[in-house]
Amino acid sequence: MRISLSPFFLSLTLVLIGISSIKANDIPRIGVPYVQNFHKSLYAAGNQNWSIAKDKKGVMYFGNSSGLLSYNGKYWEKHEMPNKQIVRSVAIAADGLIYTGGFGEFGYWAYRDKKLSYTSLINLLPKSVKLTGEVWKIYSLGKKIYFQTFSHIFVYENKKIKAIKPPNNLLFLHKVDNRLFAEVLDRGLFELKGDQLQQLKGSEILGKSGILSILSFKNNQLLIGTSKNGLFTFNGSTFIPFANQANWYLKSYQLNNGAKVLKKYYAFGTILNGVVIIDDNGNLVQTINKTSGLQNNTVLSIYNDNEDNLWAGLDNGIDRIELNSPLSFYFDKTGKFGTVYSSLIAGDKIYLGTNQGLFYGNWSNNTASNFDFKLIPNSQGQVWDLSRIDNQIICGHNDGTFSVVGDQFQKISSINGGWTLKKLPSTPNHLIQGTYNGLTIYTKNAQGNWIFSHRIEGFGEPSRYVEQDHKGNIWVSHAYKGLYRLSVSADLKKATNIQYYDEKNGLPSSFNINTFNLDNRVVFSSDSGFYIYDDISNRFSKYGALNNKLGTFSSSNKIIKAANNKYWFINQGRMSLANFNEPGKISIDSNRFNILDGRMVQYYENISQISDNIYLISVDDGFAIYNNASANSSKSSKKLPQVLIGKIEDITDKYSSITESGDSEEKIEIPFSRNSIRISFALPYYRLSKIKFQYFLEGYSKQWSEWNTATQKDFTNLSSGTYTFKVRAKIDDQAISEISSVQIVILAPWYASNWAWAFYFICIVVGLIIGKRIYEAKLKKDQQKIADALQKEQEEYLKKKAEATEKQITKLETEKLQTELAGKSRELANSAMSLVYKNELLQKISQELNKLKEGKDQKPQEDQLRKIQKIIDDGMNDQRDWNLFENSFNEAHESFFKKLKVNHPDLVPNDLKLCAYLRMNMSSKEMASLLNISVRGVEIRRYRLRKKLAVPHDKNLTEFLIEL
Repeated sequence: MRISLSPFFLSLTLVLIGISSIKANDIPRIGVPYVQNFHKSLYAAGNQNWSIAKDKKGVMYFGNSSGLLSYNGKYWEKHEMPNKQIVRSVAIAADGLIYTGGFGEFGYWAYRDKKLSYTSLINLLPKSVKLTGEVWKIYSLGKKIYFQTFSHIFVYENKKIKAIKPPNNLLFLHKVDNRLFAEVLDRGLFELKGDQLQQLKGSEILGKSGILSILSFKNNQLLIGTSKNGLFTFNGSTFIPFANQANWYLKSYQLNNGAKVLKKYYAFGTILNGVVIIDDNGNLVQTINKTSGLQNNTVLSIYNDNEDNLWAGLDNGIDRIELNSPLSFYFDKTGKFGTVYSSLIAGDKIYLGTNQGLFYGNWSNNTASNFDFKLIPNSQGQVWDLSRIDNQIICGHNDGTFSVVGDQFQKISSINGGWTLKKLPSTPNHLIQGTYNGLTIYTKNAQGNWIFSHRIEGFGEPSRYVEQDHKGNIWVSHAYKGLYRLSVSADLKKATNIQYYDEKNGLPSSFNINTFNLDNRVVFSSDSGFYIYDDISNRFSKYGALNNKLGTFSSSNKIIKAANNKYWFINQGRMSLANFNEPGKISIDSNRFNILDGRMVQYYENISQISDNIYLISVDDGFAIYNNASANSSKSSKKLPQVLIGKIEDITDKYSSITESGDSEEKIEIPFSRNSIRISFALPYYRLSKIKFQYFLEGYSKQWSEWNTATQKDFTNLSSGTYTFKVRAKIDDQAISEISSVQIVILAPWYASNWAWAFYFICIVVGLIIGKRIYEAKLKKDQQKIADALQKEQEEYLKKKAEATEKQITKLETEKLQTELAGKSRELANSAMSLVYKNELLQKISQELNKLKEGKDQKPQEDQLRKIQKIIDDGMNDQRDWNLFENSFNEAHESFFKKLKVNHPDLVPNDLKLCAYLRMNMSSKEMASLLNISVRGVEIRRYRLRKKLAVPHDKNLTEFLIEL
């Protein structure tokens, strides 16, 4: 069967042009944007959410049936009104105050004592006015705050309230730019100018339909939404019904509120069927209801924030709609077609291959589509693969292989389990298919359609993945059966050589080895990373250059080719888009696909390329459409808010709040006894992204922490002192926010406080004074004891010394006496000896005289006289007297002669005698007698002695010898 190509390409081109034109500020028309659900169990408050606002820091506020809700991107907080009223209205003023209104009550919230506290303004009402109804709307305009009930408009300015009474009851007050409008029941639409309500002429045409939305429109017009009559435009003078594709929807499902989004779109919440979005030409762009992701179809409030998030306050829950997300979705909430294994778009149809069969639906870019999918007859069963090859759609099925044309299903092969189908690079006029039991070959018939040709003989293993390398070898893999390399005959009919590979050839295992074509090179995936084959060594080795750049995706189990040299890597349900355009560099983008983690059919993941930027991603219960152009545009315009430091809690022994917000410039002071704290933080960035945080406690930590997703940090047992907690965020591992900080002071313990230190100082001073006095008293006492002891010791010492002295004196006296006695004895002995000697001498002289007298000796007299004279001379010259004198003199004069002999060895005995006599201070006459010489001889000897002793001229010789 030949397919008619012209209509096919025409319709496909129109679809691709429409989808490819989607920009960052556009809303996708196929599928629905990403919807994030906040169930009441998450925010822990009432079901209904009546109003929504956002402050400058990025915190969202919701008027809930249980009070005021706040949400900072991570944590929800509930704040109750004085009498636990329902909060019907919320508005943020320019000064940051949060105004709320409920039944019989309105006021504002502000942080006091580190807690968000409510201040009522009811006491400022004029005495003549009583507030008995609900405050439905609040608007901030300049310095004025407007509160609206059904009966009054209250204007709060400069701490005063003025009441404006309309001519009849009001419905709702609306703000458009700097103008305020209100519908007065049965009167029409009025504009509030100053303190007066002025009717807009011609508004009667709106009737009693109930004006529930007024938005700015193109050409300076107003777009007015009514609950029963649809939409109107107002150009300043005329009200005109606005014909558009959504009017029937808004009338049927009852429009309830509206918001302008992305500058040229208008979102309207309904009572009965969710949200409808139109463009400024009235074309229907999106319908988002419970079927397509909302929690509830009744939209009580709607709000578009500065990040193009559309917030819907529902009758049961809160939802965030990411309008310009690069991902849009279609989910089979009813389970009509089962689990999706493959998907494909061809012309004006979309095909889904599921575990139940092949389904198709209409693919159109002109309206929001719910895809009324239908089962193609006779396609029941497991669909594995959908491929479009040369404009022919071929379906690999559990029961064989089929050709698909429109809603027709025609079998072209009965071989079960068509897993994969692709052209052979070596022979492009043949297709090769991997099946449950080996490989099959397809060729074209005369009409140009692909038909079954034959099976390749000799190989019957399950063939999940099939690739042909540059040498023509065919690689076949199956997660459980392993990896094979086949050489086939020239006619592709027979496997001529089959080789099985496992650990022996360098692979980490024989399990989970798959083969893919990556940039015209066959690579092999494993749990340990990618491998390449070396046909020379017939072994496998790790593809290190690729593994290092892929990071955690190096263990991917599947690769799918994308456009412009890009590839999808899928790792255990996680997906990323890798860009190989720059040689030697691979950029990995995985964060934006986190929402799809685990939602694809594991090991049978399927991504179909619609155009260069548009991809259809099969998920368990439907599909997602990814617009790469939109993703890149939104990525470049991304501006990060600052991280909000939220609650600081005391976790010392029980959990209690220290402050509800750490985003103040004031220091947070904490008692030392509560020095274990927990700091919570969040980034008020609400779009689909991966957010990581990094924190640093200055004064405690030495460096920034690692990047992680944790939004709380505990610090325990902090010492007293001042700390600065700093935190910043990173989105999708790229953009980094500015640093947010809060200063925390851990107060000193009571025993280290200023009062304590003052007390300690006083105590120290008093202690020093008392101590000084005690010390002085003790010192005085000790001094007295020491003095007494010293005196006693001194007395004892003196007594002992006196005794010792007395003993010494006695000893000395004894020694002196003994010395004197010895001297006397020696003198006596010497005298005795001298007397003996003299007596002997005298006896000899006497004998000689007697002889001379008697004349017995016949010698001449003269000889006798000479003999006597000789005896006398010998007696006088005898040395014995001198020796005795010398010994005595040395004892008396401290070895006088020894000193002389040492100092003057040239002295002769006569010189020594003269020195001794001079020291004894004898006169020259005395010395002459002792020396037996004349006085003149003594003088001569003295002169000679003076020269020998080298006595100075001015020195007396006697004095010199005495001093010696």
